[in-house]
Amino acid sequence: MEIVVELTIRFGMIGGGMMGEALISRLIAQGLYPAQDVIVSEPLPERRSFLMNQYGVQVTDDNSAAATAPILLLAIKPQVFETVAQKLAIAPSAPSPSLILSILAGTPLAKLEAAFPGKAVIRAMPNTPATVGAGMTAIAPGKQVQPEQIEQAQRIFAAVGEVVQVPESAMDAVTGLSGSGPGYIALVVEALTDGGVAAGLPRAIAAKLALQTVKGTAQLLQETGLHPAELKDRVTSPGGTTIAGIAHLERAGFRSALIEAVQAAYRRSQELGSGNGN
Repeated sequence: MEIVVELTIRFGMIGGGMMGEALISRLIAQGLYPAQDVIVSEPLPERRSFLMNQYGVQVTDDNSAAATAPILLLAIKPQVFETVAQKLAIAPSAPSPSLILSILAGTPLAKLEAAFPGKAVIRAMPNTPATVGAGMTAIAPGKQVQPEQIEQAQRIFAAVGEVVQVPESAMDAVTGLSGSGPGYIALVVEALTDGGVAAGLPRAIAAKLALQTVKGTAQLLQETGLHPAELKDRVTSPGGTTIAGIAHLERAGFRSALIEAVQAAYRRSQELGSGNGN
């Protein structure tokens, strides 16, 4: 068993995967936590070595060691949650975090709070752009959570992007939109690139044009506060190229397809959360 424990532990994490790494890397880089005050529990030896060498954090393969931190982030697969929670409950030293943050997809607050009685639990749904600091995270606080703990959670997830607070009843909708949304946008970028190639552009040039167009449009909307419809109107001149393209998208049901994609992902998230999904 490998445990490295030095100085004061202030932030613990169980699971050292991609999203967990994104969070701790930016929490440390932004000075929210010194590296030596962070401990990560991870079962894979090579992953523990990487995290320790790359970020200077403490590492362990004992989940109960990470659970001694006042703030504990659960960044494991939902399928192993019950096993992890049971072992923490029977550990020689009971878990002591005052705040538990969970990024487990489809795992409701009721299940989390039942596993950690009396603890303040916040459920969070970040998305994959968090790995480059451009994420969108929704948080839903549990029954025991105090206002200052919500602020703590907001500061932590703000390290990887924007944060909004929603009631838990909205988390499946969040999953359908921002959780699954990067997949939709990747498909849009790919399709725009293919369209450019079909029109005669080299693929590398088409890909660069498509990617920067999506990125720039999002930035323009964010910084100006323009309604998307207003921006669309500004770039569609009478009888021009843009309105011709938009008319084709409307005939193809482009907007309806995106709306239905969000609804389909929302329904699937509900199924997974209720235990009916396979």
